[in-house]
Amino acid sequence: MPNENVKSRTVKLAKMALMTAISFVCSFVHFPLLFLYPFLEFELSSIPILIAGFIFGPVRGVIIAVVAIMLRVITGTAPNAPYGPIMNIIAACVLVFIAAAIYQRLKKKEWRPATLRIGSLCTMQVQFFAPASGLLALIVGGLCATAAMIPANLIFTPLFMGAPVEAVQGLILPAIIPFNLLKMGINTVVVFLLYKRLSPFLHKW
Repeated sequence: MPNENVKSRTVKLAKMALMTAISFVCSFVHFPLLFLYPFLEFELSSIPILIAGFIFGPVRGVIIAVVAIMLRVITGTAPNAPYGPIMNIIAACVLVFIAAAIYQRLKKKEWRPATLRIGSLCTMQVQFFAPASGLLALIVGGLCATAAMIPANLIFTPLFMGAPVEAVQGLILPAIIPFNLLKMGINTVVVFLLYKRLSPFLHKW
């Protein structure tokens, strides 16, 4: 039905707008993860972006990430603009696209519907597989984002901090990689715990 399709699209856009707004608000909550490198701050904004990517798919997840970050640029609240937002976009887009794409792919595996018809044991296996696929997706996405931030830091950090490239290179192993791995760990745990609770609401309609 045309009206039903329009309503469905409208509801989906409204939910995407909601997740964008939540990500925007969460971006104001930030704190350092490494005592020796307080300028490396973790933002909560990636958590709603990842949940949205799992719900709506990798492309829409990327759109939500870009819009949420650009809202901070437009409102003049983005730190270290323009280079900080550029790095945030790179990290968020790599993270959400890869994680959501892997999750969408794994949850559509051909054997999964078939096992539902075999019996309670196979049903339990499928119920385990769903969160396991999400966990794997989050870890791979986080590792890819960590790898992407190495060249991003080498390119952009000298520009907005005024530090030589050699100084940034010296931070890769003791600071940049551990920081991004810690971010991955926090995002993975929080999204893993929240997704199951929020998924029924966001999948409704």
